Amino acid sequence: MTELVAWVATPWALWPHSIPLAIGVVVLLIGLPAVFSTPGDRPGGGGPVAAPGIVTILLLVAQLVAASWASWVLWPWWIAVIVTALCLVVVVTEQPRWRALTTRR
Repeated sequence: MTELVAWVATPWALWPHSIPLAIGVVVLLIGLPAVFSTPGDRPGGGGPVAAPGIVTILLLVAQLVAASWASWVLWPWWIAVIVTALCLVVVVTEQPRWRALTTRR
């Protein structure tokens, strides 16, 4: 859910300021995780370029930050609070995966 919010809300928030930036952020938020992934992280295979676990973590954190920021820019405060809380829940629930990503050799 947080990825979808990031993919939709971030370019929406940037569009009035810079159309190329809005398009670029979509390419980055969707394209980078599709290309770079940590081997063995996802069932069914990963992206074409193997990346260390920290890269996967940073890409997810970038999406969470983008989703939170864009929700505060675009929507009423109560929706932004829900999105931000959801992003914080993701950070907590991802801890076991992140530990595995950082200790994998």
